[in-house]
Amino acid sequence: MSKVLQRELESLRERLVAQFTVVEQMTHMAVRSLVQRRPDFADRVMESDAAVDQTDIEIEEECLKILALHQPVAGDMRWLIAVIKVNGELERMADTACNIAERAKALARFPLFQVPEELSEMVDAAIGMVRRALDSFVNSDSDMAADVIQMDDLVDTLNRVIIDQLHEVMKKNPELIEPAVHCFSASRHLERIADLAENLAEEVIYLVDGEIVRHQHGVKRHSAGK
Repeated sequence: MSKVLQRELESLRERLVAQFTVVEQMTHMAVRSLVQRRPDFADRVMESDAAVDQTDIEIEEECLKILALHQPVAGDMRWLIAVIKVNGELERMADTACNIAERAKALARFPLFQVPEELSEMVDAAIGMVRRALDSFVNSDSDMAADVIQMDDLVDTLNRVIIDQLHEVMKKNPELIEPAVHCFSASRHLERIADLAENLAEEVIYLVDGEIVRHQHGVKRHSAGK
């Protein structure tokens, strides 16, 4: 690898990690706005989205420039492909955080509405997935990434429990339909955050091991050294 290419790849890595950190903070702030009924936190999340969108474009353009100018092969090519995919997932995660923030602002108009207790557990699990996905990328740790994928089952289960409870609330108390719908939507968006963290973990496994694990959950990994 030439020194110029090495410098450009390292700069790209630093920008992607910085983007990852911003998106993680947006996600954390969005769920805090939801759980703590803090519309001011929701506003801060939505204000951050434009910068994430701009960085998303700049990172993709940088990847394309490196591909065109240096024509990398083998591991460098695989790394750039993974970066392009991770970058796109991060932008989608930021958009989903904004969706949660919007639901949080709507739900704040109903301070007496009791959200299901499982929502807090779901929040912790989803945020844990996002943080571990970041750590797995920074540390090139495919085992940690595999753990993130396994964690998604808990989030899915909690989402189903919450939705079932909200259905019952709406049946018994028609006057609570509006806040219940906002909570329903927030739960679905939170489940989407977990799915995106899972996608990021899949890309880390591809980056580290060269193994494509999409659609193979529950199948034993067989890459070299595993």
